[in-house]
Amino acid sequence: MSWWDDVDGDDSEADEPYGQYDESSVRVRPNPKGNRPRTKTRPTYDDAPVGWVTNVDRGRFGVLVDDRVITATKARELGKKSVVTGDRVSLVGDVSGDPGSLARIVKVAERTTLLRRSADDSDEVERVIVANADQMLIVVAAADPEPRTRLIDRYLVAAFDAGLDPVLCITKTDLADPTAFLAHFACLSLRIVTSRSDDVPFDALHEVLDDKVTVTVGHSGVGKSTLVNAITGSTRATGVVNAVTGRGRHTSSSSIALQVRDGGWIIDTPGVRSFGLGHVDPANVFRAFASHAVPVLPARDGIPLAQAHDWEIVDRVQDGELGPTGVERLDSFRALLTGMGAADPGSE
Repeated sequence: MSWWDDVDGDDSEADEPYGQYDESSVRVRPNPKGNRPRTKTRPTYDDAPVGWVTNVDRGRFGVLVDDRVITATKARELGKKSVVTGDRVSLVGDVSGDPGSLARIVKVAERTTLLRRSADDSDEVERVIVANADQMLIVVAAADPEPRTRLIDRYLVAAFDAGLDPVLCITKTDLADPTAFLAHFACLSLRIVTSRSDDVPFDALHEVLDDKVTVTVGHSGVGKSTLVNAITGSTRATGVVNAVTGRGRHTSSSSIALQVRDGGWIIDTPGVRSFGLGHVDPANVFRAFASHAVPVLPARDGIPLAQAHDWEIVDRVQDGELGPTGVERLDSFRALLTGMGAADPGSE
């Protein structure tokens, strides 16, 4: 007998230990996820507690529900939808607010206002900063660091685009007279509050902030966090201006909502040195330069936004009403529109 006959011949002895089994003896454990019936019906969360996002920190959200702040994370079902300070959200999970508890944000309510910025004027990718604010407090120092009118112009454009009422707050007026700086904005009906380094105007600020949700913006080093600390009792970090560069150092790294002592909320945002407007409709630029500057021609079908003589600020400059300041405002106006790829006033 060959070795092949020994191997491939009678194999009954090899199968003998398993001869008592057949296919019916195999038990397959079902996959509970694979056998779960699929449905397109998703929960509405109509009965879920609703809260207000007060801060965002590395994927964790502080959410105010009634009188307690709950720590929450964003549910996977929200996908790439952003959640920012000021959002009104629905929660599930542990909403007790106890130490170590964690809820999930499952729904973001429709936003009434939305403050955004981009990296630069040519970048259409926007970064959402704050939602559902009522007004914007633009903080600028009269000196140390020197005020930048064109940055303020950008804040104004962003405020009007977001649907926020702008308020201008001038700090450090004990270091320099802000009159010449404020002349740049004389053609606008702006509400203005002035503050000294040694005297915070509490009454004037509370009149502006009471019963409102206010987002603060400002160049690094202008005293924004110092001002916020004074009116909220917070201990946000404050900084000084670099003596070599004349620029402020960033002290706030994230947006946070703080309660004003006599009512209202103020959202302190990180200081920035630039504010891109790549996401803004050029038609909203007009409102930041004249109180009634409305383009006569619509920006569609290749039609220019308007002819230069149709804009109030241009009329005022041509009439000499605004003097040399008006010329500077017109230059800033042109620079913004050019950077955004819109029609250059006076080029038609």
